Amino acid sequence: MFSHVMVGSNDIARSKTFYDALFVAMGGRAGMQDPKNRLIYMKDGSVFMVSPPIDGQPACHANGGTIGFAMTPEQADAWHAAGVANGGTAIEDAPGIRNAGFGDMYLAYLRDPDGNKLCALHRVPA
Repeated sequence: MFSHVMVGSNDIARSKTFYDALFVAMGGRAGMQDPKNRLIYMKDGSVFMVSPPIDGQPACHANGGTIGFAMTPEQADAWHAAGVANGGTAIEDAPGIRNAGFGDMYLAYLRDPDGNKLCALHRVPA
């Protein structure tokens, strides 16, 4: 449905430490950095990027926006722990199963060091 997701960052080195830990925890690889100082992460055919804003203004998070990553509950726990240990902030409830009215989901939420809201999600089979 989408080609990629990109978030802004005011500190690419700090973001690399944070996102490298997250992607490794969910079975991916550390990010690559391109000549424009953007971080590029690829996993399961999807692309996630972190970039300094091209307009030169400070990066800020999208209020109400969430970026979700699909993974197993075990990966979600490791992802959440890696995020907190590398500059992220745990938000909402602790990682675990929630009923969304259309099925149970295992969810974990973080804010990255720039304030972007991230979610680890696993749909529990009925």
